[in-house]
Amino acid sequence: MSEATIRVDKWLWQARFFRTRTLATALVSAGKLRIDGVPISKPARMVGPGAVLTFPQGNAVRVVRIIACGDRRGPAPEAQALYDDLAPPSAAAPDPADAPAPGFDGGGRPGKRERRNMAQHRRDADPFALE
Repeated sequence: MSEATIRVDKWLWQARFFRTRTLATALVSAGKLRIDGVPISKPARMVGPGAVLTFPQGNAVRVVRIIACGDRRGPAPEAQALYDDLAPPSAAAPDPADAPAPGFDGGGRPGKRERRNMAQHRRDADPFALE
């Protein structure tokens, strides 16, 4: 009796790592997926329980071990039962886009001087902006 296997793009979609199967296929086709440390570029590659997948998702790199192949794309708890997350928990790094502009302390509504500083900061950041 052979072990159950499934296409890697279909598994990524069923495990809810990607919203559509097309996105999962694009990631694999771009060569950004590793199975057991080996780069893969064919979405039709078959995987089964025990395989370790490494791939980027957003700003993080996901490392997961397949536990089961699954039968359908079910709800999130069912999808989370398909894999074991091997990535170490990391402290969320602050996003530089969320930092307040220089000259603005972030408390309440900015005053006239703070608005001028923010406007100057935007002009400095975009050299093609009209003055």
